Order: sequence, then C-alpha cells, then structure tokens
Amino acid sequence: MRFFWEWMLAMWRAAGIPAKPGRAAERRTIAALTDSAEAGAEESPAAAPPGGGGVARNTAIFSIATGFSRVAGLSREIVAASFFGTGGPASAFTIAFQIPNLVSNLFANAALSAAFVPVFTELLQRGRKKEAFRLASTLFWIMLIVLGAVTAFFILAAGVIMPLFTGPKFGGALDALTAGLSQILFPVVLILGLTGLFVGILQSYEHFTIPAITPAIWNIVILLLLVVLRPHYTGGYENGNQLHAYAIAILVATFVQLLMVGAALGRIDFRLQFSIDWRDPRIKQVFTLMLPVTIGLGIVNLDQALNSIFGTLVSEHAPRAIDNAFRIYMLPQGLFSVAVATVLFPTLSRMAVDRNVDAMRRAVGIGMRQINLLLIPAAAFMVVLTTPIVRLLYERGNFNANSTHLVSVALFWFAFSLPFGGLNLLLTRTFFAVQRPWIPTRLAAMNIVVDVVVSIGLYKPFGIAGLIIGTVAANAVMTALLLHRLRIGFNGRLEGAHTTMITSRIAVASVLMAGISWLVWKLLHAVTGNSLPAEVVCVGGAALAGLLVYVRAVLLMRVPEAHQVSRMIRAQFGRA
Repeated sequence: MRFFWEWMLAMWRAAGIPAKPGRAAERRTIAALTDSAEAGAEESPAAAPPGGGGVARNTAIFSIATGFSRVAGLSREIVAASFFGTGGPASAFTIAFQIPNLVSNLFANAALSAAFVPVFTELLQRGRKKEAFRLASTLFWIMLIVLGAVTAFFILAAGVIMPLFTGPKFGGALDALTAGLSQILFPVVLILGLTGLFVGILQSYEHFTIPAITPAIWNIVILLLLVVLRPHYTGGYENGNQLHAYAIAILVATFVQLLMVGAALGRIDFRLQFSIDWRDPRIKQVFTLMLPVTIGLGIVNLDQALNSIFGTLVSEHAPRAIDNAFRIYMLPQGLFSVAVATVLFPTLSRMAVDRNVDAMRRAVGIGMRQINLLLIPAAAFMVVLTTPIVRLLYERGNFNANSTHLVSVALFWFAFSLPFGGLNLLLTRTFFAVQRPWIPTRLAAMNIVVDVVVSIGLYKPFGIAGLIIGTVAANAVMTALLLHRLRIGFNGRLEGAHTTMITSRIAVASVLMAGISWLVWKLLHAVTGNSLPAEVVCVGGAALAGLLVYVRAVLLMRVPEAHQVSRMIRAQFGRA
C-alpha cells in the first residue's frame, strides 16, 4: 500500500499538481466552463482543505478499498449465481433490485452527493463552517420527508409499477415475484439517499476511508445473511421463494452501511441540527445542480437498467445474464476509474473555486491517462478470454453451461465499453466540479437516445449482443462529446495530443498482451482440461504472462506512468 501511495504522489508531483491544492497566485477564468461562477469571490486566502491527506494517498486508499468492495461484490454474485442460476426468478430479482437502485442513484444517492459537494466545499473553503453544517442538516430533513414519501408510494404501488418494466417473456408469476421482491428493496431509496449526503460531507473533508470500505462491508453482510437465511425459505430456486432471503440481506446491509457512514461524521465534529431553512439560497442551488446531475451521473445505472428491461424482450434469462456480466465488467472499473474520479472530484471543485485552469487541465489529463493505463489492457484481456473467465467465476451449482454462454456473450461486448465508461466518469465529474452540470446532462440525454435506438434496432437479430452493442455505441459517443466540450472550455487545450500519443502506445501494448494471454491459455487448456483447478491455472497463467508482456511493452514504449511504477519498484527493492 505504501508503494502505491508513493507512486501516485510521484505522478501528481511530476505533473506539478500539489497534493493539497491551495489558492493559486494567478487567477484565471475557466472560459466557458466557469462563466457562471460568482464574480465577487472573496479575496482573502482560502482556508486549507479540511482533510489531512493528499490526492495520491486518498486515491490509493479509495482504490484499494474499492477493489476489495468489487471483489467482495463479485464473490456475492458468484454465490448467488450458484444458488439461483440465470433463470426467470433470478431475472425477476434483477429487475426488482435495479429499479429501486436506479431511483436512489438518480434522485438521491450519487446525484445529491455530486450536487452537494461543490456547494458544501465552497462554504468550507470560505471559512463558513456553520452555514455548511446548517445546509447539510436542512438537506437531511428534506430528504427524510421527501424520500420517505417516495419510498412509501413505490411500496404501495409496486404491483402496478413493476410490471411496466417487464416484457412479454415474463408471465404473471414472474411479475408477481418481481413486485414482491421490490417491496422489500424499495426502502433502500431512503437509506441510500441519507448515506449519499453523509458521504458527501466526509468527502468534502477528504475523509475517504470509511466511505470506501462501507461497500465492501455491505457486500460481506449480504453474503453472510444470504447463506444464513436461504435455508429457512422452502422451495428450490425454480419458484423464487429463496430470493426473498437475498432481498432481506440487501436491505439489512444497506442500513448497516448508513450506520457506519453516520458514525464516521463524529471525526469531523458534525452534529445534526433539527432545522429546515427553506430560505437558504444554497438549498435551491443544490437542487438546481441536482436536476441535471440526476441525468448525467445516473447514466451508468440507467444504462444498466435499460439493458435488463430490454433483456425481458429477448428472454427471461437475459436480464440476469446481463447483470452477471456487468458485475465482472465493473471489477476493473471500480478498481481504478471510480477511485480516480471520486477522489479528484473535491480537488477539482477547489481548483474551480480558485479558478486555476492549468491545474485542472493537468489533473484531468493525468486522470485520463491513468484510467487508460489500466482499463485498455483489462478490456483486451476480457475480449480474448471471455468464456474462460465466466466459466471460472460462475459455472457451478445452478449456473450451467447455457448460463455461461449467455453471460459470455454479454461480457465480450461489455469489454469494448470499459475504457469509455471509465473516461466518462472522470469527464462528467469535471463538469460537476465547476458547477456546469447542464453540459454533461445534454450529452447524457443524447447518450440515452443512442443506446435506446441501437438496442431496439439490434436486439431482435442479435439478442443479448445487440443490447450491449447499444451500450458500447452510447458510451463511445458520450466520451467523444465530453472531450469536445471540455476542450472548448479549456480554450482548446486539454493535453489531447499527449494523451492520444500515450493512449496509442497503451493500445499497442494491450494488443500484444491479449495475443500472449490467449496463446498461453490455449496451451495450458490443452494440457489441463476444464476442471475448476485447471481453469484457475489456465486463466491465472494467461493473466500473468499477459501482464509481464504488457509491463515490458509500455516500458519500452516510454509510457511515463509505467516508468513511474518502474522507478518506484526499484526504489522499494533498493531500500529493502
């Protein structure tokens, strides 16, 4: 862990970005991006960032903790897949879980956090701590009232609402199961909304550890409760009765997550006030920012829900198969791109307040190259070894060879979307940081249109593959549009030539890695066969061989980020 921190810190310092960005000596207007910033910003020196650590340390903490969370989440999915397979009841659970999750992400959790952090951070930067805490308290009570009412409505109307999200491949029994499971899961809308507010407060103070580890605890609690509760429900996986244990486990784990994040607020001496100040202009500011953020930041979750909803038009197995593939897809996504985007968000917000365009440009460029360094080779590896990966992770219990085939088709096409999805997370957060969320919102609306049009046009001839191709096309278009608009905001400069050059080298190295990985897997598979130990050896050997080739290639092609790693490794061995 110490090595990773030092490597990240070295990269940030090499780019001239301070670990704790302060007010720049030279003020610049960030062109079209920050033309809505207050013209009369206070000229007194801003308070130091509330947290203690730097960007590199926080990124390392968040990345490692998020990695644990993704691994724990994948473990949960592996166990659930062995219990429930990819049949109709499992697909019913997928829809029942995704709709409340979509509502919470669009209208409460991530959207509120993204709209709240810039406003809350600005108050802290100007030394107005009491006003910041009063704003947070007001938002808490408003959310408790509004989201509580929304939750109650969805629970009462689940029997009418949920069948709207299922296609003709679902029958009456599956629709009833979907509605019943959603009634257990809809309270997560309220719980996740409050959690998102608390997480926003902690992130503004650069406290990332607890928010980063709570998803891992969430997954572990679900896994344990699922194993304990499932035997108490009669019937096999065919009737879906045991899926109620899964839903209850998710609800309990979500509440545990709220308790952990709420307890962490004591570290910054935050005390919830019983106050609803409707006249606070910053309440309106947060909700004004939240409206476009709802669409822009929720695009990944909306896209996932669209895939499952359209999947009901393909077969009753498709929604669950797509969701299983998505869990593998999100493992490398969460390991790095989510960490970079999340940790950089408060930093970019402070740079925007300081109107330090050069620091923002460097930060975004470095973030893009770091994401590409990991996600492009990960995508290449997934493309060439899709079926072995799925078979190794899922094929056991009620998850059979047909399930492996369906999930493999989805994962193959998801892999092409991996780098685009990572870049979109970072680029979208950049617009949120400068409080110009309507820009990515308009682009996100175009993204949704592209996804829907392509998916509807291709699902009949290509089935699951057609749906995921729609996701790939939409994410690629979104990345291109975000880069174009951001380049305009930075007066035509976004380190684009440098990033393109480095990315092309990474792509060449990734192709070499993919070829070697496939060849090693083929040779090992011919000797070992299809057993679980054999799959571990084959996939593991292919990954190791591919990694060695990739590392050597990016070093030979002088990728700066790779050489940072090499120097840090030599320094570590030198000290040893």
